[in-house]
Amino acid sequence: MTAQELVGVWRLESFRDIDGTGTPQEGPLGPEPRGLLFYSADGHVSVTMMRTGPAHTERSNYMSYAGTWRREGDRVVHTIDVAPEPGWLGTEQSRDLELEGDELVLHGNALVGRPQRRVLRWRRVAGDAG
Repeated sequence: MTAQELVGVWRLESFRDIDGTGTPQEGPLGPEPRGLLFYSADGHVSVTMMRTGPAHTERSNYMSYAGTWRREGDRVVHTIDVAPEPGWLGTEQSRDLELEGDELVLHGNALVGRPQRRVLRWRRVAGDAG
């Protein structure tokens, strides 16, 4: 798998939390979130995700950040340069990745709140599959 295979635009298909027993649960943006993930060939990344339907008063309704990315084997590392939370700036967010054709699955940890394992499933909508 090459870094070039990630370049393009990806649409969020699902966002799930994984509980302590390994069981998928509804993610922080509800049952049908929307989102776009952009990986540029020159190493920039931008991700924007939102809740659809009614706003939730106790959970996030919108998440985003931007910065740079690099591949490290079966992982992708995002270095955050722009974010709604100052504490995210300059951090490196490492994601395990699975890529099969136009489907990308990223496994990582929550950026805020209690430690939480998350799985985000993306589908390619544009770009170069290498």
